[in-house]
Amino acid sequence: MNFWQTQRVVVTGGAGFLGSFVVEQLRTEGCPEIVVPRAADCDLRDGGAIRRLLQRAKPDMVIHLAARVGGIGANQAHPAEFFYDNLMMSAQALHESWAAGVKKFVGIGTVCAYPKFAAVPFREDDLWSGYPEETNAPYGLAKKMLLVQSQAYRQQYGFNAIYLLPVNLYGPRDNFDPSSSHVIPALIRRCLEAKDRGERRLVVWGTGRATREFLYVEDAVRAIVMAAERYDDPAPMNIGSGHEISIRDLVALIVDLVGYDGEIVWDASKPDGQPRRGLDTSRAERTIGFKAVVPFEEGLRKTIAWYESARRPPAFAPTTRA
Repeated sequence: MNFWQTQRVVVTGGAGFLGSFVVEQLRTEGCPEIVVPRAADCDLRDGGAIRRLLQRAKPDMVIHLAARVGGIGANQAHPAEFFYDNLMMSAQALHESWAAGVKKFVGIGTVCAYPKFAAVPFREDDLWSGYPEETNAPYGLAKKMLLVQSQAYRQQYGFNAIYLLPVNLYGPRDNFDPSSSHVIPALIRRCLEAKDRGERRLVVWGTGRATREFLYVEDAVRAIVMAAERYDDPAPMNIGSGHEISIRDLVALIVDLVGYDGEIVWDASKPDGQPRRGLDTSRAERTIGFKAVVPFEEGLRKTIAWYESARRPPAFAPTTRA
């Protein structure tokens, strides 16, 4: 039997964008029991609710993916909720997992935890060299506390908790809600809607000079599953693609792929966010053998195709008479 055929796993956030792919991969690996708590039944900010969940599920492993996330606008509008919800979910999930005797806890952090002006590519050792970018600092700091907690519980209790730092993710099933989506799904939706309406101008936030690194969701899932099986170390580990692109070039690529031919107008009164983002992924390659394999343009094409299919109304199926 392989490793996963012996595991009972709780995946918080398992019904979400990233989580749904993780659950599918665990099933493919032969995991016999996967429990996905739903928000309506289990408030992960409540330690008692998590305690009852773990008593019922009796997992060998918890993969903690649940988070309150959003783009720059959502972070600016709800900084207190982004801080409180993420801090409490993570702290309760790890503590109750330790108390329940869970064998391994896989915590997912965020690239937003890195200092605003960290040297690029971001190295895990630079995580504490400055304050995060202000527009998402409450979120980034709340998620970074999970690293502190995991290291403290390992030091005092010998608890096998690991912490992964994925870069910005994208792919099919992403959140395309304009009030809370991240940059790629937001741009795809806006470009397609502008094209549909025949709009000749598309206004985009910022100057376009900021850079980002993106990781296709299926690559991220491979990294998480590999780390869950193979990684056992207190040090955080970056998960990324190694491909940095400016927002200006990203917009140009998406515009080309969706076939929008209007003018792009940059609203420099809106924030760019962190000036640059790019990860040093050598630790992941060295320790678990992970390297991203999906080319960025190919991933974008798949994401656009999925969204175009998802937003298209179902085809009319006429009834037949006997």
